[in-house]
Amino acid sequence: MSTLADLLAEYTTLSDRAAAYLQRVVAEWQLLADLSFADFLLAVRAENGEVVTVAQCRPNTASTVFPSDQVGMVVGADANPQALRAFDEGHILREEDPTWIGPVAIRREAVPVGFSGEVIGVLTRAVDLTHPRLPSPLELAYQDSANDLCQMVADGTFARLEVNPRGLSTPRAGDGFVRIDERGVVLYASPNALSAFHRMGWTSELSGRRLSEVTTSLLTDPFESHDAATMIDVAAGVVAPPEGPYPDIGMRMEADARRATVLLRAVPLRPRGVSSGAVVLIRDVTEVKRRDLALISKDATIREIHHRVKNNLQSVSALLRLQARRTSNEEARSALVEAVRRVAAIATVHELLSGSVDEEVDMDEAVSRLLPTMVDVAAGETPVSVSHRDRLGVLPAELAMPLVMVLTELIQNAVEHGFARPRGDDRGDDTAQVHDDARIEISADRDVRRMVVTVRDNGSGLPADFSINDSERLGLQIVQTLVAIELGGELELGPNQSVIHSGKANASFRPAEPFAFLAA
Repeated sequence: MSTLADLLAEYTTLSDRAAAYLQRVVAEWQLLADLSFADFLLAVRAENGEVVTVAQCRPNTASTVFPSDQVGMVVGADANPQALRAFDEGHILREEDPTWIGPVAIRREAVPVGFSGEVIGVLTRAVDLTHPRLPSPLELAYQDSANDLCQMVADGTFARLEVNPRGLSTPRAGDGFVRIDERGVVLYASPNALSAFHRMGWTSELSGRRLSEVTTSLLTDPFESHDAATMIDVAAGVVAPPEGPYPDIGMRMEADARRATVLLRAVPLRPRGVSSGAVVLIRDVTEVKRRDLALISKDATIREIHHRVKNNLQSVSALLRLQARRTSNEEARSALVEAVRRVAAIATVHELLSGSVDEEVDMDEAVSRLLPTMVDVAAGETPVSVSHRDRLGVLPAELAMPLVMVLTELIQNAVEHGFARPRGDDRGDDTAQVHDDARIEISADRDVRRMVVTVRDNGSGLPADFSINDSERLGLQIVQTLVAIELGGELELGPNQSVIHSGKANASFRPAEPFAFLAA
């Protein structure tokens, strides 16, 4: 089955930021489906004007109304006119009368996905009305919270990028659900939530109590209890978010009580920008944590390996640099300096991997660290300024390593040959080529389909008869091999620029298409 990233790349030309926002909505919409007792479909407008379903979510709290897969289907004007109108009108639309799909009567609601003042998608909320019944207090609390969250989707405030440095999972609504008002007072607690608090040591009812105070009294660690209380009160709107780790978005943490370990998540409810309290999800993860300890130990071992590899590579780099200083042969010294540069680039990637929990590399940070080294070890005679604009984004390790190597080789070539005084020029400084403002710029253009990286300089440019296929330079051979094989892309060389086209480097998504690289 195609992923959401694949379908967005196939049907749309959304920007990378817009596509990433849809990814976040889909990552969070299981909560919407469970609270709504409804199926959710995500539709986008294709390049040809059609509205196509690209994702589907079924509830865990009710039976599905769409037993067959709806992904890839075109939304017709007769079948679901509300979804088409929502793209243009930008607000939530609900069917007047139920629609029958076979023996099932459903009511659909179209929720536009707002982003930066425009509608980039529409969620269809489909509820089964075949067997009506008197709603329970749990259902009423669920649906009230779901309505607020759907309005936030239309406002463009759900789902936001959430600070989750520990990579904690998300409790489901069925694990434990607590609705609190704007004062932080419990309006409703589900039976599973009550059971979780009872395992933590709470012996009375939760309704009418301030949840932050209850949580503070149960958690054993005073710092955890303070953080949990702050998180809940900030989500409810009782206090303003403090500076630092608690931005005004959903938050989560793991905490130890006297008898259990629980996972807490607070989701602020701010429809139309007005606080209406928050939803707090709770899950007892006592047994899960015990099993995770082995995985944590393994992850720490992998990061330690990356750290030691980085240290060993730096030692090798230092030895090569020392040998280069002691070598009298200019050709040998140049080869050793190039080896220093390549080893340093690989060491930088391993250093970043040693601090990563998911084997991914922030390419912008990697390039920022490498730029001083690349310029410092370059053999050019002219001082060169190297800058980098646009975002390269985050890439998995298998793409980050070759991309870093390609960038270092291209910049090295530009420094050495783009600004070098022509050999054999004995006419004097007034006629020889002089670069008072030598610059190299790295830029990137990234969307859901490909990534284009451009390395551009203001030097002398390539000779008219230059052919990369005929070049015997090791650096260009390395670049060609890495771009074609490791990155699955294309390399273009032109006057004062190199371009790498890649389809493997989707900034916010897992790479699925070939990588394109431009170098100038």
